[in-house]
Amino acid sequence: MASKSDLGGIGDALEDLFAVLMERKQTMKDESYVALLFKKGEDAILKKIAEEAGEVIIASKGVDRDKIIHEIVDLWFHSMVLMGFKNISFDEIADEFRKRMGISGIAEKNSRKKK
Repeated sequence: MASKSDLGGIGDALEDLFAVLMERKQTMKDESYVALLFKKGEDAILKKIAEEAGEVIIASKGVDRDKIIHEIVDLWFHSMVLMGFKNISFDEIADEFRKRMGISGIAEKNSRKKK
């Protein structure tokens, strides 16, 4: 299991990227891919997430680690665009992860079925 020091600043990188995404949402510059996605709306963003998820699956069936990493980054990026579109913060995501810590994945999934 990776320790915090092994994460190589991923939290900082994600927070920095998210700040850029939010700036793009505010300015909506025509030359911005992110602004274009925000302008197109939720369905366009969801379509990109589905596309990128499929590309992660396809890349993972191969042996090219760099390709897998590339596709995972694309998936995370577009998931973060959705977070920005829906005004979901990293704190909310972190809180959800913390709620699930120490709980069996099976138990957590079963608890959702009862709701």
